[in-house]
Amino acid sequence: MNAENLIALLVAAPLLGAAVLLCGGRRLDRAGHWLGTLFAAASFVIGVVLFLDMLGKSADDRALHQMLFSWIPVEGFQADVAFQLDQLSMTFVLLITGVGTLIHIYSIGYMAHDERRRRFFGYLNLFLAAMLILVIADNYLLLYVGWEGVGLASYLLIGFWQHKPSAATAAKKAFLVNRVGDMGLSIAIMLMFTTFGTFAFGPVLEATGGATEGKLTAIGLMLLLAACGKSAQVPLQSWLGDAMEGPTPVSALIHAATMVTAGVYLIVRSGAIFNAAPDAQLVVVVVGAVTLIFGAIVGCAKDDIKKALAGSTMSQIGYMILAAGLGPIGYVFAIMHLVTHGFFKAGLFLGAGSVMHGMNDEVDMRKFGGLRTYMPVTFITFGLGYLAIIGFPGLSGFFSKDKIIEAAFAKGGTEGWILGAVTLLGAAITAFYMTRVMLLTFFGEKRWQPDAEGHEPHPHESPKSMTIPMIVLAFGSVFAGGFFSIGDRFLHWLEPVTGHDHGDAPVSATTVTAATMVVLVIGVGIAWMMYGRKPVPAVAPRGSLLTRAARRDLLQDDFNHVVLVRGGEHLTRSLVYVDHTLVDGVVNGTAASMGGLSGRLRKLQNGYARSYAVSMFGGTAVLIAATLLMRAV
Repeated sequence: MNAENLIALLVAAPLLGAAVLLCGGRRLDRAGHWLGTLFAAASFVIGVVLFLDMLGKSADDRALHQMLFSWIPVEGFQADVAFQLDQLSMTFVLLITGVGTLIHIYSIGYMAHDERRRRFFGYLNLFLAAMLILVIADNYLLLYVGWEGVGLASYLLIGFWQHKPSAATAAKKAFLVNRVGDMGLSIAIMLMFTTFGTFAFGPVLEATGGATEGKLTAIGLMLLLAACGKSAQVPLQSWLGDAMEGPTPVSALIHAATMVTAGVYLIVRSGAIFNAAPDAQLVVVVVGAVTLIFGAIVGCAKDDIKKALAGSTMSQIGYMILAAGLGPIGYVFAIMHLVTHGFFKAGLFLGAGSVMHGMNDEVDMRKFGGLRTYMPVTFITFGLGYLAIIGFPGLSGFFSKDKIIEAAFAKGGTEGWILGAVTLLGAAITAFYMTRVMLLTFFGEKRWQPDAEGHEPHPHESPKSMTIPMIVLAFGSVFAGGFFSIGDRFLHWLEPVTGHDHGDAPVSATTVTAATMVVLVIGVGIAWMMYGRKPVPAVAPRGSLLTRAARRDLLQDDFNHVVLVRGGEHLTRSLVYVDHTLVDGVVNGTAASMGGLSGRLRKLQNGYARSYAVSMFGGTAVLIAATLLMRAV
């Protein structure tokens, strides 16, 4: 079988799994979790086979295409269901299916006592299928199908525990906020078709030189709006923290390997458009820089372990968006950090789930403490993920994040210095909030208390179905970055698709590394001074104005409520008033006038012959008078 014929099976396996699990009924309850995991693993195996086949070809001859059928073949409009597998999409395929399979395995233990476990695994399979369609589509219209599929699956998974009002509300919030971004993608696709006459990747990206910069800027900004929605970037970031209401494996899947990475993929895949639209590219950089700091500040103030990690995800995706906005200088490093982040952030979320599993689903870190002796495997794997994300030398985050900081400085000029400073500040804050998470959770004295029913938690290590995926992800957190960096292996892998420009860095890589280590030590040191040297109070102190604002996500929900909800209400009321008074007033007034006139005219038709004779006589008299008057003139 030709390798091209296997591409569709990447999607078919989890899609079939979703169909079987969601339609098979309760007869599959006992084996549904195994079937879901098997279908996810099958997709990963197919991905590995295709990857090995790709490695056997030259760098410029690795792209594969598979045409399935033409969805809408009409004159002047061709919508095909076709797949494209190149180095960029293959990177995402391995990440999505590999980490996704590990999360499936973890979920076997984590969701063991859930009555709806079969349905949960069906939703996980659906999520994988939609994400795979998104990254292997060969045109923007099919990408949009996967894009919407990811939105649907995330809604189902975030609100899976729908008996909790907070989970149902969080799912609706994520769905609605993402609809704003989805409008951006739909408008971008329409603009592409009117500008280029197609929405296939190849023809669109090759024809950018023939379009005006204004149109390319508009397309780029609409693509960025879409990316902000899926990747939780400012100003469409408000859904991410609330999404923690879903089961922890969902948080790991959304935040590490799938949904939030879609925006980064979209920008890098559309690199030729942004390269030809510098204004749009600048906005991408600004959005990434702002979100980088925004998410880091939010992560510093959260006592909920999952929400602290959610703020971290927002910040780390900000790094990737910033790198993608740098153009060919940063495309490769954006994807490299995306992959390494997929390992250590999935490990961190699964570690958080393991802690919750042993602490009766408690998420408040101020009620943890000293868990390293009770959960040694969780402590070690979580600790390795912690070291990776703060950029400890030799671990994955050290290699990928340092490259982004170097690329920021390599932008050159004042812009390069500003972006370099922002990325260094983000690294310092990352070291602070992640050290805070480690200290509150695994160090110090135990702080847990009996719950309202008098049940005291008995922390214990999770079963092997949960710890084995955490161990595998910990290996990735330690070794992936170094493996990618040896001989610029990852750069050479992606360069044929994304291109690369080394830029003109005003500072050396050694200087950047030294500066990164200094800010890392500062961040860790401040966290140790605040949380490691003295007992942690069970109730959070009032804190500064910034701390209180960060606990409320820097007032993002308040801003949305005032500007969007209240503003929308006032706009709606104004439109209703205009509609009732102006539009309906004109229509109803015209109707009333005609009704009154017709009522008066109707009185002339009374059915009496004498009345008609008088009207005829009057009419005749008028005609005679008019005739005589005309003759006289």
